[in-house]
Amino acid sequence: MTTQEAGSKSERAYAAIKEKILGGEYTPGYRLVLAKLAEDLGFSVVPVREAIRRLEAESFVTFERNVGATVAGIDPTEYLYTMQTLSIVEGAATALSAPLITPEDIARARAVNAAMRECLEHFDPVRFTALNLDFHSVLFENCPNPHILDLVHRGWNRLQALRSSTFSYVPGRARESVAEHEALLNLLEAGADAETVERAARAHRAATLHAYLARSTPDQRAHTPLTPTY
Repeated sequence: MTTQEAGSKSERAYAAIKEKILGGEYTPGYRLVLAKLAEDLGFSVVPVREAIRRLEAESFVTFERNVGATVAGIDPTEYLYTMQTLSIVEGAATALSAPLITPEDIARARAVNAAMRECLEHFDPVRFTALNLDFHSVLFENCPNPHILDLVHRGWNRLQALRSSTFSYVPGRARESVAEHEALLNLLEAGADAETVERAARAHRAATLHAYLARSTPDQRAHTPLTPTY
């Protein structure tokens, strides 16, 4: 077996396991048994072990002595910090993007939001979360500041690593989110000033964080710093 072949199998094992984690098939706390994964994937244990190590480095997986590898859950404090940061940088990116957003962009975002609204009928939090990223990408991807845009991408990637389909925990928030999306689009369509757009984008992000914190257990709230109000 060549290094390239081994690397290819490791990459395929990584992609397959990550997909099952993000898709909700491997839930938080699920034990990732190397031999069973290797059998399911049709690989030897070696590339699967490499894939698990990579997922551990990306915070999708945790490893404990005498337990082994398990799927990571949401750390409330880490989620709080990530959402606070994303609220600030994504709000800024959306405000900077606003003058560059075209009618075609608005139409595309509305189509995504319509798909999110349809998703509410037979709620699928994983699909809803993917559509949510598609929607927000339309609003922030025109940001002319590459450093701010990089921070936004990092924030979304961190949320993904935190297993944040927040809507699994607070499904009622999904309907409110769709309505707030429409309000954001109305502001952009009306040519609202940058400060107004940024404030609305930050409030939208903060509302999801508040909904999650309200859903947390008393013990989690006791160990989670308070979030500011935007």
